[in-house]
Amino acid sequence: MEFIIFLLVAAYGYGGWRFWRGFNRTNFSHTLPNRIGLSLLWPALFIANKSYRRNFQKALKG
Repeated sequence: MEFIIFLLVAAYGYGGWRFWRGFNRTNFSHTLPNRIGLSLLWPALFIANKSYRRNFQKALKG
């Protein structure tokens, strides 16, 4: 059980870090609050929003 939690936390951190690093390739407004919020909420937004998924994929490319 602890290993699964560790993997989920690691995946969350890795996805947020990758999005943060590639944020300049997205269509989102390049403000710090926007960057922080979108990086922290990436799992929920990735599931719920098609536009965010496209921008997330852009951020990961590079």
